[in-house]
Amino acid sequence: MGYKVLGETEVLFQGYTKRRGLEGPFLKGCNRVVYYDAHEGKYWCPRSDFYLTQDEVDYLDNELVRMLAR
Repeated sequence: MGYKVLGETEVLFQGYTKRRGLEGPFLKGCNRVVYYDAHEGKYWCPRSDFYLTQDEVDYLDNELVRMLAR
């Protein structure tokens, strides 16, 4: 079993605060911060101001596993 240090939580979430109507912020992948919109049933990315597709969410969820497998 291995691990990788991604960075301190304070640094990773710097500038991201709670937003009304959204859950989070959550860290997806190695460095993508997203919020969950329960009304839409989708994750929202504040950097792009777009909702993520389920394929994009799955990719980000598996990104860390792929990185550790190297």
